[in-house]
Amino acid sequence: MKRRTFLGITIAASLLSTKTATATGTVVEVYKDPTCGCCGKWAEHLRNNGFDVHIQEVPSTADYRRKFGVPDALASCHTAIVDGYAIEGHVPAADIQRLLKEHPKARGLAVPGMPIGSPGMEGARTEAYSVMIFAADGGSSLYQSYPRR
Repeated sequence: MKRRTFLGITIAASLLSTKTATATGTVVEVYKDPTCGCCGKWAEHLRNNGFDVHIQEVPSTADYRRKFGVPDALASCHTAIVDGYAIEGHVPAADIQRLLKEHPKARGLAVPGMPIGSPGMEGARTEAYSVMIFAADGGSSLYQSYPRR
């Protein structure tokens, strides 16, 4: 085998194994308003981090928040479900991956509101924001915080 061919095969195999190691392949069902652009950007953020995202455009995401047990105080613009967990708003992919790895006894994660600088809400300025973990009884606590940048 020629050296160039061997190097090409080695590089291709390396790239393939890197892609496989970072891709979760986990399905995320997203429920969003048809006119919301930031929800689509958040879905793209998840895809770029290895998730298999399925988007369902619905007339009201409030129905899905209630269905999946998201407390009203944690509401945002879209609701998702992944591996039985509810995901509300612009939760970073890394926090969802951590949730799926640790599998805590919780109902899900939420980023309340639509903070500028969160995934899908990128802009010239950023705000500090928090990812909250919440339980079936409606209680919540801090899961991860992101400072203003």
